[in-house]
Amino acid sequence: MTLRKQLFLAICLFLLVAFSGSFFASLESSREQTLSQLRAHAQDAATALGLSLTAQVDDLAMMELMVSSIFDSGYFSSIRVIRLKDQQTLVERSTPTKIDGVPDWFVNLVNLRPEGGDALVMRGWEQLARVEVLSNPQFALAKLWDSTLGSLIWLLLCGLLSAVIGGWMLRRQFRPLDSMVRQAEAISKREFLSLPNLPRTPELKRVVLAMNQMVEKLKALFIEEAARSEKLRAESYLDSLTGLANRRLLDEQLADHLRVCEQSRDGHLLMLRINDLNGLNQRLGGQRTDALISAAGELLRRLTQLPERRTWLAARNRGGEFSLLTPGLDADSAARLAADVSISLENLRLTGASDCMPVAHLGVVAYRPGESIGNVLLRLDQALTESRQRPERPWVYLGHHDTAPNHSQHDWRTWIDDALTEGKMQLYFQPVVQCADTRQVLHHKVLARLLDPQGEAIAAGHFLPWIERLGWSERFDLAMLEATLDELVVNRRPLALSLYGSTLRDPVQWRTILDLLDSLPELAPLLTLEIDERQLPSPEELQRLSHSLLNTGYRIGLQHFGGRFSQIGNLTQLGLAYLKIDGAYIRAIDEQPDKRLFIDAIFRATHSIDLPLIAERVETQGELEIIRELGVFGAMGRLIGSPEPGSRSTSDH
Repeated sequence: MTLRKQLFLAICLFLLVAFSGSFFASLESSREQTLSQLRAHAQDAATALGLSLTAQVDDLAMMELMVSSIFDSGYFSSIRVIRLKDQQTLVERSTPTKIDGVPDWFVNLVNLRPEGGDALVMRGWEQLARVEVLSNPQFALAKLWDSTLGSLIWLLLCGLLSAVIGGWMLRRQFRPLDSMVRQAEAISKREFLSLPNLPRTPELKRVVLAMNQMVEKLKALFIEEAARSEKLRAESYLDSLTGLANRRLLDEQLADHLRVCEQSRDGHLLMLRINDLNGLNQRLGGQRTDALISAAGELLRRLTQLPERRTWLAARNRGGEFSLLTPGLDADSAARLAADVSISLENLRLTGASDCMPVAHLGVVAYRPGESIGNVLLRLDQALTESRQRPERPWVYLGHHDTAPNHSQHDWRTWIDDALTEGKMQLYFQPVVQCADTRQVLHHKVLARLLDPQGEAIAAGHFLPWIERLGWSERFDLAMLEATLDELVVNRRPLALSLYGSTLRDPVQWRTILDLLDSLPELAPLLTLEIDERQLPSPEELQRLSHSLLNTGYRIGLQHFGGRFSQIGNLTQLGLAYLKIDGAYIRAIDEQPDKRLFIDAIFRATHSIDLPLIAERVETQGELEIIRELGVFGAMGRLIGSPEPGSRSTSDH
């Protein structure tokens, strides 16, 4: 029962007690006073009538007239004149004691009895008759009933006024409590909110201060764990001079992209090597040479800052050697990119550098899932060697020797547009399970294949790059969401669906998605929308988007996490359902102790805010055992289960 209801009941109980006590106290005092007044009234009437009848004792008609006149002029129950000699009633007038307007229960409760009086009729010294008068309590009961109603109405008005004023004061006092409730709920959603406005009530003020101190302590602990994790990541995977990824992270990501899976895609690897780095160091000094290396690193960093390039990875291998991993980039775009990078590098030429050779030479090679890292790097070394041998053209491109002719852009546009328009899509589902019990499925990750004109299902890794180039990411997300909701209507099971970052940044498309979700609130507990860490919008925009999604009842998750760990502090305001760790940080974790340290640091940071961790791309039993030991909540990957097609394609709807 709420305090408001308790206050209302307390006021009602108080009014009942106050009214009952007041009523019975006044009743007892009024009863004796009224009875004495009724006795006096009856006695006065009897005395006056007895004196009046002395002269008319022998005239019976006159006696009746005088008795009637007195009876009609007062409140009497009965008046009788009795002859004393034989006790014969000479005259009698009476009326029923029915009381109009007063309920019987009140009459019985008050129990106000009629009171009587008597007098003698004399002739000289002789007693001839006796007059008996009974007063009627009707008038007294009516007045007592009216006063009782008046007291009750007044107390009810006072009670109503007290309830209104008390409710208003209670609501005013409850504002800090409501704020503390929101604060506690925010903590459960992995958010840290402090209350800036302290209540004036000393007791509540102490509670709010204690809550604020607890929240600040939790926030400080989380930030401390996040900083420790970021430091471990920087030491393990970042270059100290440029802040780019180091060779180790490059190898991890390249191996991840070369792994054959549902969403694997072709791409290119660019490597540049600054010419005569040792000579520059001797001629210009270490400080200026480091400035050149930093400038080259900043050039590559800027190339990865565009939203559509967030999946690219810029790395410094060693010395003056840099790499740029570009998954999904086609051959023509890779050639233009190499030319642009070459021109930009020439703008970094330092005084004292040789004018007869470019600042750096570049090699670009294509790769495809299923290749070995050694094969890709071997061709990249070949491209760099050819580039050094051809100073007039500082970059060389090498594709696959066995590459079959690709479809033209028109062909891709035509059949992808047809597939999205007509719903020619096959949903695939990959299980995500608990690490402690792999038989316990947390949800299924939704993947898709589009059906080409021949009816063949094309894996996502082949058509997703073209969807991005054609600018149809938002359109593809909406089609996937509609197909997933249709699936949930038929098969009620928890699912997770990832969205493009461009969808989040498009207000019109995002509003369309929210309206679609609002129309199906019964499916909210079954669907989580995932965002790629590499495609996150600004923290303020992300917080606004996540709260608008949470208002629909649907949940939000973050996938491929680990590359931007410095932003984990911003995640506390999003109310995330879970965090999925990128598979690059899970691969061979049973063989690399430093990866265990990094994942353990992530676990400590997220565990402090009760945020579940899920490991992506778990492929060996050793990896599963290690992440289970580290406390990771869930896992997905080929070891757990490969994507399986649904019972039907969306074109069947």
